[in-house]
Amino acid sequence: MRASLRALLMGACLTLAPMGAGAVLAAPSAAVRAPVVATTQHVGTFNGQKVAYKAIVAETFLTDGAGAPTGSLVTTAYVRTDAKDAARPVLFLFNGGPGASTTPLHFGAFGPKKRTEDGPNQRMVDNPDSILDAVDLVFIDPIGTGYSRPFPGVDGKTFWSRSGDAAAVKTVMAQWLKANGREASPRYMLGQSYGTTRAALVAGIGADLKLDGVLLFALVGNPAGLEMPYVTTLPTFATTAWYHRKVDRAGRSVQDVHDEAVEFARTAYVTALIKGASLPEAEKRAVAEKMSAMIGLPTEFILAKDLRLSREDFMFNLLKDQGLRTGQLDGRATARLDAPARRPPYDDPGMGFAEPRPAGPAPTGALPVGKGMNALESYFKDTLKFRTGETYNSLNLDVNAAWDHQGMADVNGLLGKAMQASPKLRLFWAAGYYDVTTPPYGARYALDQAGVPGERLTAAYFDGGHSVFTDPGNHAALSAAVRKFVRP
Repeated sequence: MRASLRALLMGACLTLAPMGAGAVLAAPSAAVRAPVVATTQHVGTFNGQKVAYKAIVAETFLTDGAGAPTGSLVTTAYVRTDAKDAARPVLFLFNGGPGASTTPLHFGAFGPKKRTEDGPNQRMVDNPDSILDAVDLVFIDPIGTGYSRPFPGVDGKTFWSRSGDAAAVKTVMAQWLKANGREASPRYMLGQSYGTTRAALVAGIGADLKLDGVLLFALVGNPAGLEMPYVTTLPTFATTAWYHRKVDRAGRSVQDVHDEAVEFARTAYVTALIKGASLPEAEKRAVAEKMSAMIGLPTEFILAKDLRLSREDFMFNLLKDQGLRTGQLDGRATARLDAPARRPPYDDPGMGFAEPRPAGPAPTGALPVGKGMNALESYFKDTLKFRTGETYNSLNLDVNAAWDHQGMADVNGLLGKAMQASPKLRLFWAAGYYDVTTPPYGARYALDQAGVPGERLTAAYFDGGHSVFTDPGNHAALSAAVRKFVRP
């Protein structure tokens, strides 16, 4: 599995259940039962407001063209019940992978409860930064993740492709709005990592959803060509080198460093790469020296790479003198170069990394954990009363291995087309300065080339990596930015 692909498997997934290809199909047939729906009532305090809400964990049965059931996709919705507001929006959320559940967004960012710690000390506690005060939330676990499964006898590959997955998610969004009487509500969708690719594909086939906005976290750009893959990663190399003090900070903030590197990348650097073999040696050395001062790697190393540095070149050489490598999901993280090999994506020290910060208020509202269960399973089965014999799959590497990318690369042009077709459609994009996997400038370049109108784009940069909400210091600011976007 390529490093760039496996790095998209999100690092906050803590309960990976081993499952072979056959185990994925172990679900009751739709022919002998009705969809399971569990509704419970709750109260929480979010953004300083006391909020009464209901949680709805529900199966949606998917069917093929002939109407035969093919799978069960489970959503977890939180709907405010103490505020009658006809203009109250709905936000659909999904994560990436492929093969990742909504766990990071659900229990690390926006759900009413968040998961603390690892291992046996895990608990579900209150999340005061949940955005449930402003918007109803519907977390979508695609087939093969969470509790969502193909039905027996149905090949999961029906869903494990870009087009099949997008069609299933779009169908579930439309059915949820209809089933819950929310067809007149403003509606938004949020995707992270590969979820941004899914969001673009859904936007491409979902004109009938009449979306008001799309939110993209850690946008997958992947620009093609002989120059742009290197041009778009350079600013993140610069911010990471700045963080590790491998370059002169000179009183500059991380934003200053990023902006300076973007300006260099889109001018002198791309010009040098375009010239290729015709670039005079003196000019080539001058560019290499500038890069060295900017990203912390030796001039001679940069020259030996012909000014073109891969992610691996940077990650495994920036801190080589200390016997360390950087992370990819988060360049601030480190691991020893001689560390024992681990199964991808767990070989990336950037998984789940958060910069240590002073302890905040003690978490409140800790839920008990049922005997023989982890905190997540207990939350679904004991607190939300969702009865299933399945085990929640936070991260399914079998789905990732089976995924058919269908030869498609950058699909962000679908977002541009959707926005041009719908004047009301707006875009929110959040990026972490240290995200080596999906670099911020790569994302911005992709959006610019996709034809996204600048006046309808809200960009939010954070002092973080791939999952900006991993850092507690970003929680309140991220939630505030999303609230402002969905309730303009």
